[in-house]
Amino acid sequence: MSEAFVHFIQAEQALRSSRRLQTTLFTMLFFGALIGAVIVGEVRIDTFIEGLPSFFNYISATLPEIHSSTFLTDIKEWYWGLGRWLWMLLDTITIAFLATIIGSISAFILCFPASHNLMRNPFIYHIARRSMEIFRAVPEIVYALIFVFSFGLGPFPGVLAIAIHSTGSLGKLFSEVNENIDHQPLEGIRASGGNWFQVIRYGVIPQVLPNILSYTLLRFEINIRAASVVGFVGAGGIGQELMFVIRQFIYVDISAIVLLIMIMVTIIDMTCEKLRHYAIGKEALF
Repeated sequence: MSEAFVHFIQAEQALRSSRRLQTTLFTMLFFGALIGAVIVGEVRIDTFIEGLPSFFNYISATLPEIHSSTFLTDIKEWYWGLGRWLWMLLDTITIAFLATIIGSISAFILCFPASHNLMRNPFIYHIARRSMEIFRAVPEIVYALIFVFSFGLGPFPGVLAIAIHSTGSLGKLFSEVNENIDHQPLEGIRASGGNWFQVIRYGVIPQVLPNILSYTLLRFEINIRAASVVGFVGAGGIGQELMFVIRQFIYVDISAIVLLIMIMVTIIDMTCEKLRHYAIGKEALF
């Protein structure tokens, strides 16, 4: 065998050995983290099995009694508050929509200075990055609690809470899209004397706009669910009513409201999916 072939075999064996070692270390680390999480989370299979019947009993308690002979009457009694609940659902959608608009615009402004390949000033870069991390580090419901305490009950605290969290989450996604663009158009604009804003306007935005629209629609879907949750602390929407009936143990109303939320989320998810496919130039499939 030639000397070059011997070196190749040795290098291949060293690489395989290194990969085996890395795989072993990663596996040990993964299972160590998993065991630690199970211990800290107090996960117990016996407790889960023991409490499972109570879960199904609670679900069954929320379901109404519907008979074939009185089907329409039973449905009408089940959804006695349909008109009021639909208005609350509209509040939830409005909260999510407004928060998404505010959050996406704020994230769009922050994402360019937060992109490592676009912002050469390290001070501005780190300020933008750390700001977005702070915005998304706190859950929406915690922000909602703070704003409810500050501004009182109603949809306004929910809009602020979801908008701030959306700014941090979308800003990170938008900046990562910016960091994966083709740099040749940017170099051409700089070579022709374009400033930073012109580079962003003519070199970056045309490349990233479809992905930005797609992520914004995805975030709107997420915010619909978040708007339902922040209502638990008095931030408006259908979640506020759901929390009330849960506290009052009005079981049948719980299932009626949850079913309405599920239908609303499904319709909006399907609509946003179609719009996302259209935005990225793909055929929408239902």
